[in-house]
Amino acid sequence: MSVEKVDTLVVGGGQAGVAMSEHLSKCGVPHLVLERGRIAERWRSQRWDSLVANGPAWHDRFPGMEFPVTGPDGFPSKEEVADYFAAYAERIDAPIRCGVEVKSVQKNAGRPGFRVETSNGVIEANSIVAATGPFQVPVIPPLVPADAGILQIHSSAYRNPAQLPKGAVLVVGAGSSGVQIADELQRAGRRVYLSVGAHDRPPRAYRGRDFCWWLGVLGKWDLETPGPGTEHVTIAVSGARGGETIDFRRLAAQGMTLVGMAKTYQDGVMSFAPDLAKNIARGDANLMSLLDEADAYVARNGLDLPEEPDLRKIGSDPECVTNPILELDLAEAGVTSIIWATGFAVDYSWLKVDTFDEKGRPRHQRGVSVEPGIYFLGLPWQSRRGSSFIWGVWHDAKHVADRISTQRKYLAYHAAATREPVDA
Repeated sequence: MSVEKVDTLVVGGGQAGVAMSEHLSKCGVPHLVLERGRIAERWRSQRWDSLVANGPAWHDRFPGMEFPVTGPDGFPSKEEVADYFAAYAERIDAPIRCGVEVKSVQKNAGRPGFRVETSNGVIEANSIVAATGPFQVPVIPPLVPADAGILQIHSSAYRNPAQLPKGAVLVVGAGSSGVQIADELQRAGRRVYLSVGAHDRPPRAYRGRDFCWWLGVLGKWDLETPGPGTEHVTIAVSGARGGETIDFRRLAAQGMTLVGMAKTYQDGVMSFAPDLAKNIARGDANLMSLLDEADAYVARNGLDLPEEPDLRKIGSDPECVTNPILELDLAEAGVTSIIWATGFAVDYSWLKVDTFDEKGRPRHQRGVSVEPGIYFLGLPWQSRRGSSFIWGVWHDAKHVADRISTQRKYLAYHAAATREPVDA
């Protein structure tokens, strides 16, 4: 069987792969992008039907192209986002080969480069960019047995309320996905229990500016490491219905039952930690802190932005917060479905090189692996807080492409020097 050879192979044809292709082309690096599905496949097939982007169109895009349908302050649908990346790939003439899965990557023995086994044959490459992103393997905590008689799905498998059997729904996880899904189910007439853990609750907008703008001017997108104790804190924000600030008290007032973090399950009973009030208060404190910083920025810079005192009004705690449910008999409560909005894990089992720590996480510096020739793109906090967002991955791709280009120049010099005759 013939072996195809390419300088740089990019694995993954989502936002990271498309951005990587653009910057490699600008650097003059020959490359190929392999995608096992379609371009931006996860946006199309692993998101719920009504999902829109959590950031406004002016912010969550690549610098070279605007969204064609949604205006700059709107929130594009998941299909528009996927179409955007497909159109962008066509615009830059990205060499993306769809329908090809990478099975394994191994170092060549005794010579530079890597041998790549794919579903369509063998490829040899000098460099590999793992651009598969942070949302690879859905995580469902092993609490409720599969034979418990309750439908259990991850948020990535949820599509719409009609997909679920009749009855109440327990949604575990109150980040952006969990809270939006819970809200949609409640609006569809379902009885909903929402398990709320530690979270940040930024304003959707404040004083006429979206929170994405505030995080930018306050320097928070450029933070290089998460704050102490915030590694597993989710962000509750929504672009649904034109964008709105998440307010758990409002959801409770509309009939949703809030509970603390899911803790254990036994004999049909789910128990919850007594941390609901603390988690709600923590989210409130995060909101107020950002408002304080925004007000200080306005005053310091003399900006003419309208005050918004109503956003600082915190309502009284609902009954489910002051007298929280610590145990819930799911059958008695009529719960027939559990949606686990509990995040994702990475899976680099196909990348058989020595570049991972004891927990399977890539060892790298801004995407440059400790294993020469291996690079990563799309990781959370790859270089900064914004790294896993659309605009952030584009900027990280520029750095990675520059490093690949630099290494190629050193290797080109070596090859040229080796060919030159040596003076007698």
